[in-house]
Amino acid sequence: MSCISIILAIVTFNTILILGDKSSNIPPVPQPTPPPLLLVDQRLSVVFPVIQKFKNIITSDPLGVTKTWTGSDICKYRGFYCDNPPDNKTAIALASIDFNGFQLSAPSLDGFLDQLPDIALFHANSNFFTGTISPNIAKLPYLYELDISNNLFSGSFPNAILGMNSLNFLDIRFNLFAGSVPPQLFTKDLDILFLNNNNFMQRLPDNLEKSHIILLTLANNKFFGPIPRGIYKALSALTEVLFLNNLLSGCLPYELGFLKEAIVFDAGNNRLTGPIPFSLGCLGKLEVLNFAGNYLYGMVPEVVCALGNLANLSLSDNYFIHVGPICRGLIKKGVLDLRKNCIPDLPFQRTVFECAAFFAQPRHCPYMPTHRFLPCWLPHFSSPSSALREMAPSPY
Repeated sequence: MSCISIILAIVTFNTILILGDKSSNIPPVPQPTPPPLLLVDQRLSVVFPVIQKFKNIITSDPLGVTKTWTGSDICKYRGFYCDNPPDNKTAIALASIDFNGFQLSAPSLDGFLDQLPDIALFHANSNFFTGTISPNIAKLPYLYELDISNNLFSGSFPNAILGMNSLNFLDIRFNLFAGSVPPQLFTKDLDILFLNNNNFMQRLPDNLEKSHIILLTLANNKFFGPIPRGIYKALSALTEVLFLNNLLSGCLPYELGFLKEAIVFDAGNNRLTGPIPFSLGCLGKLEVLNFAGNYLYGMVPEVVCALGNLANLSLSDNYFIHVGPICRGLIKKGVLDLRKNCIPDLPFQRTVFECAAFFAQPRHCPYMPTHRFLPCWLPHFSSPSSALREMAPSPY
């Protein structure tokens, strides 16, 4: 290579170093703006950003549910369902949400549930939602089923529910709600009310007898006080009466014998006392009766043991002192559990000291004459003075 060629090469190289690569200064070509999402109805346009905002605060989605929450067709998002709203049969709106079992985690439903103006059903059982419930849910005109059970909600009872006139199904069980339940809740036009497995602590409301609820569960809370005598007026249609694991006290009311549709009656693990009313022998459909873990005493009524459909009678951990032949037959069949009582000739009873200490304290129930009153006709138990073909309120 000649000297001239070498000099030209060096000059060219230095020029490039000084001037740099001009191509790096060329501005990037602008990308075209994606077209806006076209939603099939204005009502869906309103909830689209609400859904996307909620999606962004979800902290755990082990089933990958939110991966389907993309695109303009909200009605195909997993867990979302569309329908015609009541006020416009030609429109398309987000009508219901079913998150049951999705195992989603989010710090709150605020800004989501309360911002869905056409929602009618909201089911979110078995997730990990936390926080409290926004008072703005009272503004949802069509919401008639609300199920937020088996989550981690806390705080006091969401009072905004009292203002929801369309609601007829409420399930808030298995959460961390605490405090008291407003008495007005029991007089709302609800069909289903599940409050069990929270931390509610209050006296059973006196207005419970004015309720029209078909299914009611209060179990595993801290409700206290006696079972209201007028309870049969509210719960006469219930097939399951669940009071177990509370702090209920006082004597069993004779009026429990009017719960003639009951198949399950469970008041185990409370502080109830007194004898079992004979009127329970009128509950012909009863299959499960649980009073275990209370302070009941006296004799186990033969008329109760004679119930034809009875499959499980749990009276353990009480202070009964006598059991008759019909009841003994149920013990042999494994239907009746009388362990930890004060019946001398049965095994696995309390000690003499325990029984003596219990009966050393005065025991009295009001309306004692009603406990032996039988408000129905049972050929082998009814006497002419106590046999009534139609159930009636206590005469005492």
